[in-house]
Amino acid sequence: MNWLNSEAFVLFDQHIKWSDMIGNVVGLIALALGWRRSIWTWPAQFVSGLILFAAFATAHLSGSAGKQVVVMLVASWGFWQWNRGRRQAQDGSIAVRFATNPERLLLAGAAAVGTLAVGGLFTLYPSLSWDPWPDAYIFVGTIVAMYAQARGMVEFWFAWLLVDLVGVPLNFANGFAFSGFVYVIYGALVLWGLRDWWLRSRDARPALEGAPA
Repeated sequence: MNWLNSEAFVLFDQHIKWSDMIGNVVGLIALALGWRRSIWTWPAQFVSGLILFAAFATAHLSGSAGKQVVVMLVASWGFWQWNRGRRQAQDGSIAVRFATNPERLLLAGAAAVGTLAVGGLFTLYPSLSWDPWPDAYIFVGTIVAMYAQARGMVEFWFAWLLVDLVGVPLNFANGFAFSGFVYVIYGALVLWGLRDWWLRSRDARPALEGAPA
């Protein structure tokens, strides 16, 4: 695994690691597949998580490394969820929808409580992370986003946007410049994916009885 953490090249005075670059390129592919509602988004996310775990673990970013473990677990669960065939639209694709108000409250509450809990843990044990609260925020936000994706909720794109807002400066500050650059691209893909899922969720709504289709 040593070569994965070696320097690939220098870009704008930033030292790019192989693990950082490969893991994030695979992550971009996973995001694009998620946009297309392809079930292969989950294996791609698993591989990305595995590679990035090696990168972050050696950088002493326990929150980001732990996040990748959760990414792999949730990716496995998401693959199972989508593969069950219960979220199929009439055209055979994965059905998507907006979350209900109770589900939104649950997602927001889980994100807030989870961030406080993980951030508090990192604060009590500084050796776990150099940036306790941003690290905790990204860790929990990623879990929330992937859960919402597995459930076919349009809100998963909003969750990724919120993660990006902190992920870009955190990665640059901790020497993962390629992750920072890729997070900017993530932002653009997330906006396009959000638009696509948003439109599809509206198209999937059943027409009112007696109303023209």
